[in-house]
Amino acid sequence: MKQRNIGETSWEASAVALGIMRMNKLTSDQAVKTIEAAYDSGINFIDAADVYGNGDSEKIFGEALKKSNISRDDLYIQSKGGIIADTRYDFSKQHLIDAVNGSLKRLGVDYLDSFLLHRPDPLMEPEEIAEAFDELQTSGKVRHFGVSNFNPQQYLMVQEAVSQRLIINQLQFSIMHTGMVDFGMHSNMNDSRSINHDGGILEFSRRMGVTIQAWSPFQYGFFDGVFINSDKFPELNQKLQELADKYGVSKNGIATAWILRHPADMQVIIGTMNPEHIIDSAKGADVDLTKQEWYDIYFAAGNDLP
Repeated sequence: MKQRNIGETSWEASAVALGIMRMNKLTSDQAVKTIEAAYDSGINFIDAADVYGNGDSEKIFGEALKKSNISRDDLYIQSKGGIIADTRYDFSKQHLIDAVNGSLKRLGVDYLDSFLLHRPDPLMEPEEIAEAFDELQTSGKVRHFGVSNFNPQQYLMVQEAVSQRLIINQLQFSIMHTGMVDFGMHSNMNDSRSINHDGGILEFSRRMGVTIQAWSPFQYGFFDGVFINSDKFPELNQKLQELADKYGVSKNGIATAWILRHPADMQVIIGTMNPEHIIDSAKGADVDLTKQEWYDIYFAAGNDLP
């Protein structure tokens, strides 16, 4: 599988990552099959968060990893913290440290390869974040840091306070969630697609050398459903099938390839727990769509050129 340099570092990881948000719905034995299918497909990056399944997703992953034929050293493991479910966001120093310690215990590992601030806390105090990051790095519990769903100004506010380079921003992006692309294409216009919803985060991330991790790559809307094989999107699915037949992969594989074709060198986070779907999606990392095919998919999703 293709590798990606994470941020402007020498750290290379698989272009496709496995997100374990739904792993709480599996038994540990089922989870073994999931993570082994991912690893055998070339996926060596795991994305977790302390709130996934109220912590159970990390716990089941930790149990499954011990049962599997995969070594901790064979994987890059990332978690996120800062959300107290249905209560508040909390980037206080103690909460961030407690979040990492809790994830390490549930995952059954000694360190995280990366830790992200999970959605912006409007009450964040960057100096507290800096103290937490320094302590987590000095103790060897976290090697790299990043953010999730931050706009450029939020990113810069934290980056100016912390001594570590923020090398990741996790953002929703897919064939049916193209706002980051639409805004740039519709500059100097007054239609709905010209609205700047995120501060130009796509171009900003490229300039700053930040790796965008694209979440929900097969979803439309905000967790509204999967567009693959949906009757709501016949033209898109026809185009995906046409290209899937050409390249000998699944529609999921083409949807993965579409994201990876973007020159921002994104990393795709797939969230399926189905081993077959993991294998199918991962194959898309080795498909090189042409520029016209990328645009053809964009058009089939209901977009046009301004």
